[in-house]
Amino acid sequence: MARSPCDIRLLLLAAAVAFIYIQVRLFASQSHHAERLAEAEKSESRCTSQLRSMIDQVSMQQEKIAALEGTDADLLSQVPVAAVVIMACNRPDYLQRTVESILKYQKTVASKFPLFISQDGTNGDVKKKALSYTQITFMQHVDLEPMRTERPGELTAYYKIAKHYKWALDALFIKHNFDRVIILEDDMEIAPDFFNYFEVAAKLLDNDKTIMAVSSWNDNGQKQFVHDPKALYRSDFFPGLGWMLTKPTWMELSPKWPKAYWDDWVRLKEVHRDRQFIRPEVCRTYNFGEHGSSMGQFFQQYLEPIKLNDVHIDWNSEDLSYLKEDKFLIQFGEDVASATPLHRSDALLKAHNMNVDVRIQYDDQGDFKRIARHFGIFEEWKDGVPRAAYKGVVVFRYKSSSRRIYLVGPDSLHQLGAKQG
Repeated sequence: MARSPCDIRLLLLAAAVAFIYIQVRLFASQSHHAERLAEAEKSESRCTSQLRSMIDQVSMQQEKIAALEGTDADLLSQVPVAAVVIMACNRPDYLQRTVESILKYQKTVASKFPLFISQDGTNGDVKKKALSYTQITFMQHVDLEPMRTERPGELTAYYKIAKHYKWALDALFIKHNFDRVIILEDDMEIAPDFFNYFEVAAKLLDNDKTIMAVSSWNDNGQKQFVHDPKALYRSDFFPGLGWMLTKPTWMELSPKWPKAYWDDWVRLKEVHRDRQFIRPEVCRTYNFGEHGSSMGQFFQQYLEPIKLNDVHIDWNSEDLSYLKEDKFLIQFGEDVASATPLHRSDALLKAHNMNVDVRIQYDDQGDFKRIARHFGIFEEWKDGVPRAAYKGVVVFRYKSSSRRIYLVGPDSLHQLGAKQG
């Protein structure tokens, strides 16, 4: 039976509608899957980014932990350069000024230079002041035995000081087992490069057995007699007043330590046995102690005018090999020999009017004192050695200039191996 054209059109229309419906559903399904796929890709990207961020954070934390562990290991393995001990007795105001000066520069190198205060006696104000500094270890020397002097009229203070020094240094070197100790007194201020100076000087002490100690002091370090903050010298005269020695040297000195006047004892030739001391031209300590055991002796003339270094010196970058005994002997001898010699009675007058380094020979101790008094430098000798001298030569600057004046002993050039100019 033949279909009518109307039926065929209806069938075609139904088929078209079904096809369109299927296409629409298919498109909708594809769009839905595409959206889900895009969302999945975004989610994966976010997860990857978060994972990378977490990995980076973990890595950073591991680096920080490793750095901290390394720092701790360095701190634990770092051996101090030297203990620093402040010798105190009965001056709390002086002690405070000294400690504040030290802490100003010690904080950044605290692990290298642990601080101690050693008090002699039972002064309550000093002990209270010392204990107020939590970063400083306090030691107290109490000796209740009556102090007897060897000669009538002597001050017992010098005997007490010597006994205190021995007790404190025995404690630091033997009990605490430090390799080196820097000794300060409770009436000193220090220079900005004090610790750096002694850190480098420690190597000199370790490597050159002809050096007995290193000092931060120059007896002729008054403002008018110094010029170069980098200049260091060897000296046959023990300066004291801020000095460092090693454990082997102390173990040599301790058994025979004197009952009094310990500093003059160290200056004896039989004690230092041809070893020298390193001293700076410009002082790294300033002594403000006008009132003390020495009754202000020499204070206004020699101590108050001292120049305390205020120039930053990076001692780690300085070549100090010139201080080795053989090199220093030759170079210093050449410097002395090349200075213009002044001989006649008008030598002192000429020294003021010349623009070059000069040398003036003295005949004996009395002659030296006369010349020293003229210029205003220290006149004192100990066991045949003038203060600050090396091979009998005392050198100082003329009116803070670069000019040097050498006071030369009758045998100095021979001892220096220098030819007479």
